[in-house]
Amino acid sequence: MCRFALISDTPIASCDKAPTLDDIDRQLIAVLRDDARTPVAALAKRLGVSRGTVQNRIERLMRLGEVLGFTLRLPPQAEAQRVRAVMAIAVEGERSSAVVAALRGFPEIEAVHTTNGRWDLMAELSADSLAAFSRALDGIRQIKGIATTETSILLATTRF
Repeated sequence: MCRFALISDTPIASCDKAPTLDDIDRQLIAVLRDDARTPVAALAKRLGVSRGTVQNRIERLMRLGEVLGFTLRLPPQAEAQRVRAVMAIAVEGERSSAVVAALRGFPEIEAVHTTNGRWDLMAELSADSLAAFSRALDGIRQIKGIATTETSILLATTRF
């Protein structure tokens, strides 16, 4: 079943499959990714569309789950004292879903990625101190279904 909408004289079709983004959607996302606080009027001018079109597209992208929310980025010096790391995780058998569910209980884990190759999962960790980081590692390694881990502390980060 397909549903159609008209947004800024552009028909948008939805057929119970992944939403299709057009060039304006992609440009809008790119600008918001760079600065989510860009005013709607500035977005409209930059994209060459009306303010109403920008507002409607942002609402549609959020409703469709293409945009989940807006966040802030801190300068590196604000995070300088935090211990950050990546942890490679090998999972026993078919326990990936259970392991990921258990990892959600650790506030030190910022993200978990599934991978191919030797490791099944890659986790991004962040803690306030080495002691807190060590406690998190100890707890993570006790999760049923984790066969082995390898952790690397991030010494410096370059953002692009």
